[in-house]
Amino acid sequence: MDSAEVEETLKRIQSHKGVVGVIVINAEGVPVKSTLDNPTTIQYTGLISGLTDKARSVVRDLDPTNDLTFLRVRSKKHEIMIAPEKLKFEIDL
Repeated sequence: MDSAEVEETLKRIQSHKGVVGVIVINAEGVPVKSTLDNPTTIQYTGLISGLTDKARSVVRDLDPTNDLTFLRVRSKKHEIMIAPEKLKFEIDL
């Protein structure tokens, strides 16, 4: 994916009703692109990275040939969708 395609994809995701922000991180868990303010980006990135690592570990413990491909976290007020293969976080607050 080139830079223009990435930007277009982020705009498309951000335009969905209810989406408050999108965060893209690299393999080391460092945010490389975000539509949120810096403190919020850092907070979500740190917390979600740890949760994703634990969820991936659970999936692999259950079946070593399997891997985590998508994680959806919902509460009464918020929803966070995580696609770790693509290192993309969608945050719907």
